[in-house]
Amino acid sequence: MTHTVEKIGGTSMSRLAELCDTLFIGDRAGSDVYNRVFVVSAFGGITNLLLEHKKSGEPGVYALFAHDDSNHKWQDALDRVADAMKEAHAKILDKPADIEQANSFVDERILGARNCLIDLQRLCSYGHFRLPEHMSHTRELLSGLGEAHSAFVTTLMLQRAGVEARFVDLSGWRDQGDVCLEERITKAFKGIDPITEMPIVTGYAQCVEGLMNEFDRGYSEVTFSHLAALTGAREAIIHKEFHLSSADPKLVGEGAVRKLGRTNYDVADQLSNMGMEAIHPKAAKTLRQAGVPLRVTNAFDPGDPGTLIDDQPADEAAAEIVTGLDIVTLEVFEQDMVGVKGYDSGILDILTRHNVRIVSKTSNANTITHYLDASLKTMRRVERDIAKMFPAAEITSRRLAMVSVIGRDLNGLSVLTRGLQAIAAAGCEAIGASQGPRNVDVQFVMDRASTDTVIKALHAELIENAPTRLSRVA
Repeated sequence: MTHTVEKIGGTSMSRLAELCDTLFIGDRAGSDVYNRVFVVSAFGGITNLLLEHKKSGEPGVYALFAHDDSNHKWQDALDRVADAMKEAHAKILDKPADIEQANSFVDERILGARNCLIDLQRLCSYGHFRLPEHMSHTRELLSGLGEAHSAFVTTLMLQRAGVEARFVDLSGWRDQGDVCLEERITKAFKGIDPITEMPIVTGYAQCVEGLMNEFDRGYSEVTFSHLAALTGAREAIIHKEFHLSSADPKLVGEGAVRKLGRTNYDVADQLSNMGMEAIHPKAAKTLRQAGVPLRVTNAFDPGDPGTLIDDQPADEAAAEIVTGLDIVTLEVFEQDMVGVKGYDSGILDILTRHNVRIVSKTSNANTITHYLDASLKTMRRVERDIAKMFPAAEITSRRLAMVSVIGRDLNGLSVLTRGLQAIAAAGCEAIGASQGPRNVDVQFVMDRASTDTVIKALHAELIENAPTRLSRVA
């Protein structure tokens, strides 16, 4: 096990030219350049244009195709994708021959996707075929265009720099057969030798499982983790545009935050639960079960080893990170709930049906409270369904925030007590607080307006004022 499998996110990919001189090559020479497999995301903003904007919801090609009766809007959007792709690679490639080759690649893929969607519309004009039945495949087809483009351009760039780079397309473009993810990866890597070449792999992989059905836009980390596990990687590495730190440096200050240095998969899962993913939980599970450690680095700080994530416990108790999340609380009060079964499972069924993510929950004799990551629009539907199931219940929803203190081992630190005192000293009030027996996180609930103040107060009390520790980094 000598090679690593490394993933580069979309924001970092937009600075690909910088990465050529640091991450991909840097001060390496000869064979030191190799034994590394790179999984790449689409260039920043491309997937938003192909699907929909991740934050604003502005429709891209997929959303317009799904809701537009005419060809014009989605076809115009596809043209915008082609222009954005060409603009992106023109900033990276400096040789006319390479730019021409990349332009031809974009034209061929965009034309193929356009013809496919036109044929699908024509097919669904007949009563026996329904467009909604094919939309999951359409979403995967469009999404795969972004990763195929970025991987192809990266390969061209590296080949021009003298690297034996190989474009590995897992997107299933014009593939005639359905295969599982494991078979897709295994077939693609047959005959590839990372010792003498550098595979550049698409973050999207077409497979019968349909990665987007479960992971949607988190699919690239699933591809990355399975690739690392299947090829027996020595280490899996995610390159971000920042270090994994004890808090947001923009909030608490660059001089106040500490790079984690080392943590474990338990902490990574807690971060995911708070909407701050170091890696998707399912991808982390794949790596953990395969015994592959994960390293998170700053792609633009190549001399720093970053943070190692494995399955080892901490050497000593310490708070490692403080982070916050906007939530909605769903409180169901029913006087006759005491000793009666069915309330909890009924509420969970409704939340599952509306695809609402549960961050945490508490309960007492006659009240069940869920802390949810959901919109108020969705919550209105949830409330209606709960009211139908439990007509005598009082149902209340509030827009609040949760701040969590996370660490591999919080035993003996009195995080709950010290946290409440720090929040009060900062002039804020904790509406709720909870700590589980595993002592890996303590959660504080407060008004959203207090979130930043609370994060700074908790970070100062539990991390900045804690004794300096030397991070054990492998």
